[in-house]
Amino acid sequence: DVQLVESGGGSVQAGGSLRLSCVASGYTPTTYWMGWFRQAPENEREGVAAIASDGSIIYTDSVKGRFTISQDNAKNTLYLQMNSLKPEDTATYYCATSGYPLSLGFLSDYVGYWGQGTQVTVS
Repeated sequence: DVQLVESGGGSVQAGGSLRLSCVASGYTPTTYWMGWFRQAPENEREGVAAIASDGSIIYTDSVKGRFTISQDNAKNTLYLQMNSLKPEDTATYYCATSGYPLSLGFLSDYVGYWGQGTQVTVS
């Protein structure tokens, strides 16, 4: 199985920045994309950003221009740089991998493995 371990969450004031990291280890099946989801209390889990194996990137509209997803394949690490944070960004952020092409949709239904989550709180 794949293990995904996130880090980098915390509490910041509005306008601040955080960088989330996700280290992948263990057996690595074919991975078409890796990404970040978030879930606030009483909300559904939503996709934030994803990066496909061909390098294509997708962002949800609410974070475009503020968040940047990247990966370091040598370190098996996925990153999410979050700038200009807003209170509405408060959520638990989850790292995810998928064995399905991103063209099918950036949806939790296609996620094969999840990290344990890291809390981001913006006040």
